Amino acid sequence: GLWGALTALSPQDWEQRQEEDTLLIERILLLVRNVLHVPPDPTEEQGVDGDASVHDRVLWALHISGMDDLLKFLASAQVEQQWALHVLEIISLMFRDQSPEELAALGQGTAGAEHGEDTQELETLRQRELAEKRARALQRPSRHSRFGGSYVLQGLKSIGDRDVVFHKGLHNLKSYTHDLGKEPRRVPRHRQA
Repeated sequence: GLWGALTALSPQDWEQRQEEDTLLIERILLLVRNVLHVPPDPTEEQGVDGDASVHDRVLWALHISGMDDLLKFLASAQVEQQWALHVLEIISLMFRDQSPEELAALGQGTAGAEHGEDTQELETLRQRELAEKRARALQRPSRHSRFGGSYVLQGLKSIGDRDVVFHKGLHNLKSYTHDLGKEPRRVPRHRQA
């Protein structure tokens, strides 16, 4: 009976669902709501510390039976909006014993611990990478740069009334000509003087 009604919720049966099926689904949701609505009785529940309460055991039974997945499906399916208030009430009763602060702290505690471990692992990897980079830099032979600098020769004009920019070392300045760096013009042998 119970699972037969729940299988009527499968998406392919939306059009063929009978009115009795809809009533049965509503009755099942109300039954779950009423079971979760029963208040705790401290005189009856005198167990050992850390023992699961009756409410926790009911929640575990709902989880084992797959009812929590069904509630998620009913809450998210667009065509099942008629059950939204029933599902909302059941979910609020499921979290009845927990305060929002405890639930938020629990989620942050696990996330914070994981985040701390990830941060520590990233920092370790970063330190290792820096050490490898330093070792490679020490192994690399030192090479002198061939770039000698650029200098502006004031008073010596280039094309366009600008000062000449000299890209060689200062020791080459004495032998400076405007033809420096240009290919010498080759004269054919029969035209040579």
